[in-house]
Amino acid sequence: MIEALQRAFSIPELRQRLLFVLGAFMVFAIGAHIPVPGLDHKKLEGVLSSMGGLLSLVDVFSGGALRRTSIFAMGITPYINASIIMQVMAIAIPQLEQMQKEGEAGRKRLARITRRLTVGLAAMQAFGLTVMFASGGVNIPLTARIQIVVTLTAGSMFLLWLGEQVTQKGVGNGVSLMIFASILLSLPYQVNQIVAQLRAGTVSWFMVLFLIAVFIATIYAVVYITQGTRRIPIQHTKRVIGMRQTQAGASYLPIKVNSAGVIPIIFAISLLLFPATVVNAFPGQTGFIGWLKEAVNYLQPGNNAFATLLYALLVIGFTYFYTSIVMNVQEMADNLKKYGNYIPGIRPGKPTFEYLERVISRITLAGAVFLALIAVLQYILPGMSQFRSFSLIGGTSLLIVVGVAIETMQAIEAQLLMRNYEGFIKSGGQRSTIGGR
Repeated sequence: MIEALQRAFSIPELRQRLLFVLGAFMVFAIGAHIPVPGLDHKKLEGVLSSMGGLLSLVDVFSGGALRRTSIFAMGITPYINASIIMQVMAIAIPQLEQMQKEGEAGRKRLARITRRLTVGLAAMQAFGLTVMFASGGVNIPLTARIQIVVTLTAGSMFLLWLGEQVTQKGVGNGVSLMIFASILLSLPYQVNQIVAQLRAGTVSWFMVLFLIAVFIATIYAVVYITQGTRRIPIQHTKRVIGMRQTQAGASYLPIKVNSAGVIPIIFAISLLLFPATVVNAFPGQTGFIGWLKEAVNYLQPGNNAFATLLYALLVIGFTYFYTSIVMNVQEMADNLKKYGNYIPGIRPGKPTFEYLERVISRITLAGAVFLALIAVLQYILPGMSQFRSFSLIGGTSLLIVVGVAIETMQAIEAQLLMRNYEGFIKSGGQRSTIGGR
């Protein structure tokens, strides 16, 4: 990996792309420390000190900006929610499904709709935060509330724009890299919390070593499962294409253990905790509103065993749901039959479909259980140790960090490979010209 980075920085164009990514990270880090105007930040410290559930997830995705109530307090979470809603709606609405099949033009139209939905969700989430701040005793006049909503919404949209710029001018997926940067930005705070507990004597050195061991083991497990694939053998038959005949051969069809990535965890946490955003937008703590707030608080993972179990089951369910979207088994079976390929011992057509469906279902179960364990890890470990929080050690955050790191390194290696091929073709062209002389 280090050697690949060294080669990347030795190429001017690729070095410029990597420096652009680092510059975007710097902009994000600076913006995460710019406070939102119109708020009494000292009073907010008490309100945000007991963050949990949705606010804890938003704070991790914002690099601690929510804890500081900065202009990037909501991070890129509204865009994540908007993307999830659009993916679900694309299944239910034929017009949106048709846009996905229209190529680049259709994707651009879907991107515009997703951005508009992001603005609406960001404004609603920002308003819900102002209501929560006001219920905590912070005085926020109407004009200040409007200013805060506009500022937080603009901050989220700026991060979305910055992520798109990274995709175009940098390396890798810009939105994923913004989330990656926000999680790493929370690392100093997490380490400081551990050191503070160690100095106060509330935790022992044994527990610190236990924490490090869990951290390393989790990274190893995430890498192992993320890179894990099931190779289904494929036999190619002889085919005649025009005046050319292809030779028979054998290869394999790779099926990833975790083909859904981190999306099922985000789906599940959003489904459980999105009602909290809506309910918090209503003032009051008594009557029907108070009962609703108690209900949504009860369903937040980590508050009780039922909510944590429900969270794990939702992750497993959404893993199957999202895998069925990204992997069309019927299309895979039809393509094998269309191009004269087959699985040894399995007849083409319906038997191939049934075999692939059975294999993918079993592999998906392993990936789903793994995702569920990773997701609830940050809620289980505090009960096994004296540490108060494991927001970076386990759960969605660590899975995103490792996954994005692997994808970015693969993108860098692809860029290096492309340039090596380009240089080979150029040198080959020069040799052929000389030979022609």
